[in-house]
Amino acid sequence: MNELMINDIKIEDLIYEVRGKQVMLASDVARLYQVETKALNQVVKRNIKRFPEDFCFQLTFEEAHKISSRSQFVTLNKSGNVRGYNIKYLPYVFTEHGVMMLSGLLKSDIAAKVNVAIIKAFVAMRKYIANNTLETRVSNIETKLIDYDHKFELIFDKMDNEKVHHLFFNGAIYDAYSLLCDILSQSQESILIIDNYLDKNILNVFASIQKEVLIVTKNINKKDLEMYERQYQNVKIIKNDSFHDRFIIIDKMILYHCGASFKDLGKKCFAITKMEDNEILKNLLDKIDKLEYPIKKLVEE
Repeated sequence: MNELMINDIKIEDLIYEVRGKQVMLASDVARLYQVETKALNQVVKRNIKRFPEDFCFQLTFEEAHKISSRSQFVTLNKSGNVRGYNIKYLPYVFTEHGVMMLSGLLKSDIAAKVNVAIIKAFVAMRKYIANNTLETRVSNIETKLIDYDHKFELIFDKMDNEKVHHLFFNGAIYDAYSLLCDILSQSQESILIIDNYLDKNILNVFASIQKEVLIVTKNINKKDLEMYERQYQNVKIIKNDSFHDRFIIIDKMILYHCGASFKDLGKKCFAITKMEDNEILKNLLDKIDKLEYPIKKLVEE
């Protein structure tokens, strides 16, 4: 198995199997991302709805004790407790899905690069396990693992070569918002949103991204906007109703078309499509430039 290293740390050595899942300790993930474990845990708490149990969960004492027996970083003290943890503060672990979610939320510059290496390590571990057990223990479990590995590689391919079309069916609210966060997190400088109907959920996303955001809309709750602007200064609003469709423009270079208002993502079947037509992008940007003046008027209202 090819070894994946970060700062001379072999990532595969940090992956454990708990409850039938491959996981990494929160402290190990924080160390790779070069942030404090406390800071990482705070990110999870602020975005707890994004981390269901199959993304992140707390170990029992027995599970923590078992991990300590093979980890060079987690050891036991004389009282039998896991060093650095008591019953109240048992460690948390992340599955590969949890690690992927973290990469879009952490504000560390190194997070995106490290995340790719960690995900590759998860994939490599699954291949290694499948290749070494298939001949001796063929069962439904192994079949499902192989099938899952194939699906996971498709997800990983998506990270390298983003799909142009994303179709979501009724009820896929989490998946839709997750993709929206992934799209917005691509931004290095600016984000432009065109959507006539927005609510404070989109402001919550912008608070975590902290990039310059320009919103063209005809309807956003004034009270929500005022509360947001008391703490954050990265959003400007142009009040305009000349657009029907919804668009996202990243760094004035990447254009997406959205079939549903961002406040209704996942409530009905819709699609998000990456548009490769530079002429459309240029025309939209020219149109927005002509709308720049009304910003001051809206603020005065």
